[in-house]
Amino acid sequence: LQVDLWQPSSPFHIVEGTVADVRVPQNTTRSLLPYLQQANIQYTILISDLQEAIENQTGGRSHRNRRSLSGYNYEVYHSLEEIEDWMHYLNRTYSDLVHMFSVGKSYEGRPLYVLKLGKRSRPYKKAVWIDCGIHAREWIGPAFCQWFVKEALQTYQTDPDMRKMLTQLYFYIMPVFNVDGYHFSWTNDRFWRKTRSKNMRFHCHGVDANRNWKVKWCDEGASLHPCDDTYCGPFPESEPEVKAVAHFLRKHRKQIKAYLSFHAYAQMLLYPYSYKYATIPNFNCVESAAYNAVNALQSAYGVRYRYGPASSTLYVSSGSSMDWAYKNGIPYAFAFELRDTGHFGFLLPETLIKPTCTETMLAVKNITHHLLKKCH
Repeated sequence: LQVDLWQPSSPFHIVEGTVADVRVPQNTTRSLLPYLQQANIQYTILISDLQEAIENQTGGRSHRNRRSLSGYNYEVYHSLEEIEDWMHYLNRTYSDLVHMFSVGKSYEGRPLYVLKLGKRSRPYKKAVWIDCGIHAREWIGPAFCQWFVKEALQTYQTDPDMRKMLTQLYFYIMPVFNVDGYHFSWTNDRFWRKTRSKNMRFHCHGVDANRNWKVKWCDEGASLHPCDDTYCGPFPESEPEVKAVAHFLRKHRKQIKAYLSFHAYAQMLLYPYSYKYATIPNFNCVESAAYNAVNALQSAYGVRYRYGPASSTLYVSSGSSMDWAYKNGIPYAFAFELRDTGHFGFLLPETLIKPTCTETMLAVKNITHHLLKKCH
């Protein structure tokens, strides 16, 4: 039975008494359902026609407002091309607050764009790194990165909090980390997760860009098989995207005080470690930042996020960007798992972009303030 595991990301994490979300091709449901009944496994059908759900999200896009970027719609999902045009537009229009640059090229040769956001108020400022879209199919991630930039630029004049953030800090924002994979999820396979590098021996594509970092690389929770969704790659930083970002973060590690990575889905705020059950040295500071962030998030719509060390809150995984950032001296490293908890899974409807981003914004601002306060 060929199934695509949505949650958890790897079969190693399926244990008795937990819930797993799987996607099955139309023709296998006939054999799967009797099998589940026989094995006495309870199941619920969450989305009965996935194809229809996909088409509702990406179909009929040509008539969308793409002419004027000033009327850019932040409540729909955007293709890579649209996101890149939008970045170029901001770079031209808000030159006092935005600087766009590339940290390298992807496997397929696309530029890896980052927006540097903030007032050039003093020569040295601390910084926060934010990336979205490490996993291609998690579209709500890039939607949030764009939302964050919009909020920063639109409220900078009117919101003293935002002005303080942009005056005292720089934000490095990478709206689409896995550009090749994201593009592929728009053109070929909506549920593609990995990068798009080729594996000659197995004729499979891609590496899990969140298992490819040089921290406990290819240990528990990562796969050595190139066709698996959690394939760790032939060696650490084998993926040009990971290598480029790691190089940038290493170069700026004295300046960058927080690393925030946005994923979906699970409604969790995770901090290190992912690869082992152990308490980080600055646990009290990070834990209180997470606690306050989750409460701030909940204040918007009552959505509850679980928070804690990734290993015990979600599952053990090695070679993750969050652990790597922490190990490389960035004291606040977080991974957000945005909405939802499985009802829509990776197909979060566009109507939920606004509430999801609004509540997440509160959490991010909260973490940023925590950073400026200096926790001991």
